[in-house]
Amino acid sequence: MHRPAIIYMIVLTQVPVLFTLYYSVTNWNLLRPDRPRAFIGLGNYIGFFLARDTARIMLNTVVFSVGVVVLSLVFGMILALLLTREFRGRNLARTLLITPFLIMPTVSAVMWKNMLFNPAFGLISSTLAVLGGPRVDWMNQYAMASLIVIVTWEWTPFMMLILLSGLQGLAKEQLEAAQIDGAGPITTFRSIILPHLTRYIEIGVLLETLFVLNIFGEIFTTTTGGPANYTTTLTFNIYLEAFKRWNVGRASAFAVIAVIFANIITLLFIRIIRHDSRTGETA
Repeated sequence: MHRPAIIYMIVLTQVPVLFTLYYSVTNWNLLRPDRPRAFIGLGNYIGFFLARDTARIMLNTVVFSVGVVVLSLVFGMILALLLTREFRGRNLARTLLITPFLIMPTVSAVMWKNMLFNPAFGLISSTLAVLGGPRVDWMNQYAMASLIVIVTWEWTPFMMLILLSGLQGLAKEQLEAAQIDGAGPITTFRSIILPHLTRYIEIGVLLETLFVLNIFGEIFTTTTGGPANYTTTLTFNIYLEAFKRWNVGRASAFAVIAVIFANIITLLFIRIIRHDSRTGETA
C-alpha cells in the first residue's frame, strides 16, 4: 500500500545522490564539450584538498556556521526565557520576534546591506557619524562578521521557538521548589532549565547547522564570496565551480565533501552540548 510513496521518496532523494557520486569521479566540464566524459577516480577530491584556497574555504565555513549557530542559540535562549514571563503584550512580542524568520533570505540580506550596513546612508554608519565616529564600510571591512550578524538575525527566531516550546513543558513546581530551597537564577538555569532543554537544544542545533551550512542567498546578495575569498563557504564554492567555471565533476565532488563536512560539524555540536549538559547535572 505504501510502496509507491516509498519508491517515489527513494527516486526523489537517492537518485540525485547517486548521480552526484558518479559525476564526482569524472572530468565532466561544460566548457569542454569536445572532451569525452572520463572516469578519473578520486582526482576531483584530491584536487580540492591540494588547492590553495581550500584551507580558507574550510575555515570560512567553520567560522560562519559556528558563529551563527552559537549566537542564535544564545540570543534564542535569552528571548525564550523572557517570553516565558507574564507581561502585557507578550503575544504581540512573540509575533514580532518571529518576523525575521519569515522574511525571504535575499530580502533580509538586501535590507541589511543597503539600509543598515551601507557606509553612505546606512542607519548604523549614520548613527556613528552623528556621534562623531567614522563611517564604516561594514560589508568590505568586516564581511564575515556582517554575514554572521545577518544570518543570526534571521535564525534566532527559529531557535527561540524551539526553546520556548521546551520551556512551556517545564513544570513550574520545579522552579518554585528551587526558589524555596534558595537557588539563584544561575543555579536554577544550570541545574533545572538547561538539563530539561538538552533535547530541544540538540534538535535546534542539528536542524540549524544543516540549514546554515547550505546558505547561499545571503552570501550571493551581499559579498558574492568576497572580498577575495574571505566569505566563500563550501556551499558558495560549489556554485562558483558549477556555474562560473562550469566544472560539473569538481562541483559534484565538492558537494559530497560538503555533506561529509556538515555531518562532522553537527556531530561535534551534539557532543559538546551533551557534555555540557552532563557537566551541569553533575555540578
